[in-house]
Amino acid sequence: MNFIRVALDVPLPTLFDYRATAVTSDDIGRRVLVPFGKKIAVGIIIELARTTTLPPQRVRSVLSVLRDVPPLPADILALLKFCSDYYHRPLGEVVLAALPTRLRKRQALKLDAPRRYQLTALGRSVDPATVPKRAAIKLELLRRLSAAEDGIDEASLRTIAPRAPAALKTMAVLGWVESVATAPAMQAKVAPRILPGPALTAEQQTVVESVCNTPAGFAPYLLLGITGSGKTEVYLELIAATLAQGLQTLVLVPEINLTPQLESRFRARFPDTQMAALHSGLNESERLHNWLAAQAGAAGIVVGTRLAVFAPMPRLGLIIVDEEHDTSFKQGEGLRYSARDIALLRAKQRSIPIMLGSATPALETYHQALSGRYGALTLTQRVNAALPVIECIDTRHETLIEGISQTLLGAIRDTAKRGEQSLIFINRRGYAPVLICPSCNWTSGCNRCAAKLVLHLKDQRMRCHHCGHQERVPAACPQCGNRDLAPLGQGTQRVESTLTRAFPKARILRIDRDSTRRKHTWRDMRQQIHGLQVDILVGTQMLAKGHDFPRLTLVGVLNADSSLYSTDFRASERLFATLTQVSGRAGRAADAGRVLVQTEFPAHPLYQALRRHDYAAYAQELLAERKQAGFPPFVHQAVLRAEAPRLQTALHFLADAARAGGKIGGGVTIYDPIPAGMQRLAGVERAQLTIQSRSRTALQTFLREWYTHLAAAARQVRWSLDVDPQEL
Repeated sequence: MNFIRVALDVPLPTLFDYRATAVTSDDIGRRVLVPFGKKIAVGIIIELARTTTLPPQRVRSVLSVLRDVPPLPADILALLKFCSDYYHRPLGEVVLAALPTRLRKRQALKLDAPRRYQLTALGRSVDPATVPKRAAIKLELLRRLSAAEDGIDEASLRTIAPRAPAALKTMAVLGWVESVATAPAMQAKVAPRILPGPALTAEQQTVVESVCNTPAGFAPYLLLGITGSGKTEVYLELIAATLAQGLQTLVLVPEINLTPQLESRFRARFPDTQMAALHSGLNESERLHNWLAAQAGAAGIVVGTRLAVFAPMPRLGLIIVDEEHDTSFKQGEGLRYSARDIALLRAKQRSIPIMLGSATPALETYHQALSGRYGALTLTQRVNAALPVIECIDTRHETLIEGISQTLLGAIRDTAKRGEQSLIFINRRGYAPVLICPSCNWTSGCNRCAAKLVLHLKDQRMRCHHCGHQERVPAACPQCGNRDLAPLGQGTQRVESTLTRAFPKARILRIDRDSTRRKHTWRDMRQQIHGLQVDILVGTQMLAKGHDFPRLTLVGVLNADSSLYSTDFRASERLFATLTQVSGRAGRAADAGRVLVQTEFPAHPLYQALRRHDYAAYAQELLAERKQAGFPPFVHQAVLRAEAPRLQTALHFLADAARAGGKIGGGVTIYDPIPAGMQRLAGVERAQLTIQSRSRTALQTFLREWYTHLAAAARQVRWSLDVDPQEL
């Protein structure tokens, strides 16, 4: 072949032809260095070609083909091409975004072989009883290394404790530990050692058998399991069956803070199985090594957030999407893909089973299960625990102290007396959502957004949680000079301050994005909670799902009503899911759980269904409303968003786009352009229009033709197309 077609990360929906005489079909999917303009760019070889439509003088030659790592396999390239077509983004942007950061750089890789650590003969002779109890990390390392026949890898080491590497060095000096290099392409054992877990309940056994007895091929399942019903134990059994066949499992989770506890449980059950984590909390080297372990087939289990859905896995045999309803699976910038939907496509592509697990499935997923397209599996009983009792506190008839009712304060006091833990949930960080002047009603607005600056009292800063702008807390009102400014509303910091005054002897821990910014902080906090060093937790959605704190028996929910009457038709669905998830943190062991939700609307159907733990009834009600209103899952949508220095410029672009779309037709409905929900963000004005159709095929056909017009028409605006949007 004389030419190759290369995907480059540029905003152009085309491949680029280059002359390359020493390239074969084995190089498709490899990284390549090519001249692009005055720069040298990294691209991916997509196709080989004998001819090119470009004139000879315009065809440039490849600089080098990087053969330092294996090429992207054909199935991943096909998946990325689908994403490019379906979400209408340039293929180069899609392909390069799916690679670890190190592979997007021009330098060829010089990989150090990953190392594993194992006990020496001297180390195996050490009696743990002779190790001081205060050396808890050494003791844990001894235990882990003794249990692992092949030692433990560097990734496992970091999950034990932040100071584990230092403790390991000390043990090496003592001659207890040695390190050995391992080949990154080492295949996982066909029959790895699998330690037994707890006995399954009858419901769990039925779920596992239903999946394992399904004939080979694509098989999507929805596992609707109430909180605490043992969904993770089902996952472990299915992973064990997959590993026993010599196959890999991909486990997707919505948030980084859910990966450590899952990794810990997986490592305890599968001590001989190499595991790879893929998420943004890893540094470049860690992410690259884990990605390569997945690609080589060495990692039997890959756990990651949404981008992990593109990880190459040659022996992929099972996909699990935990908390499948979570909006974090939808990318909000660039390639606006849904990792859940791509996971389904990947399972279909590989003809393997996929399990979508949740206590509150997305209505789209639940509708698919009701229609029979997905297998419907349920777990209706908690394992060794009862569901918490959920009560509503009518705040219209309560005296509130800084937004917290006397009833809730009394419940916190009683819980602490019993030596149990409480969680106060409010989904807003900072001290207060706005600062106000009582004299002239000035409020602390962001000068770059249509949002308020949130007061962070400890740092004496006002911050915008949308664009990142921050400034000092003003000493006086900038409008009238009044120095008596007052915080309005509540955030996690203010709730923490209020509870500190109400319970001066209580050990209170605030958990939100502000308090967990430093690496390993969240891990240390989890250890404090499990070690019963905390009486009261104050947190945001970081604490709402996936965590198992056995002594946590009381959950109090503040400010839930703010989402009840949102203009977003998905707001009530999300609120029900959040409240169900956070309620599920209470009473997960022998002690009974209690949930108190402060609200001014205790008779609202959402709260009534929540008290009954009746997701199915509420979902049926929402589906009926969606069908009548013509909303997903009964229609398919796309949103065209535009932003410009002036709102009228953005609206004018959208109006032109709507007129052009009207000439295309094709069974779609184009709605009028409107300002976005947050009209001003980061200094630009934003607007949007919605397109929908009852046929996904018709919508895609329309979007392909429409996209050509949009690309040619855009001049003074920045625009983006969001297919299957999660926010309107």
